[in-house]
Amino acid sequence: MTWEPDRGSRHLALKAIKLATEKKAQDMRLLEVGKTTIIADYFLIGTGATAVQVHAICDHLTENLKKAGYHASRIEGYREGWWVVLDYGGLVIHIFQPEARDFYDLDRLWSEAPRVNLEN
Repeated sequence: MTWEPDRGSRHLALKAIKLATEKKAQDMRLLEVGKTTIIADYFLIGTGATAVQVHAICDHLTENLKKAGYHASRIEGYREGWWVVLDYGGLVIHIFQPEARDFYDLDRLWSEAPRVNLEN
């Protein structure tokens, strides 16, 4: 039996991408990590230029996803605004400042995970 991502997780991920880009999140990447970990189906990775922008992106995400019926089970790193993790079960969202994204390099760490084409 092969692993298939949850359709609800994919729908949530696409909604989150739209919301994050409304607040000018940069370099958005959606990784299908469910084949390599039980943590989530998808990781969404994005960048905000400053702690203020990271907070704005995360606030916009949590407020609007809550209105749509999605609730984060855990939020980590918000106070510092360096690297914020929003855990929605099947989707884990990582919003970084540029230096944090370069330092932790999740794109490389999870390079075996298929990258979802966001062009469509």
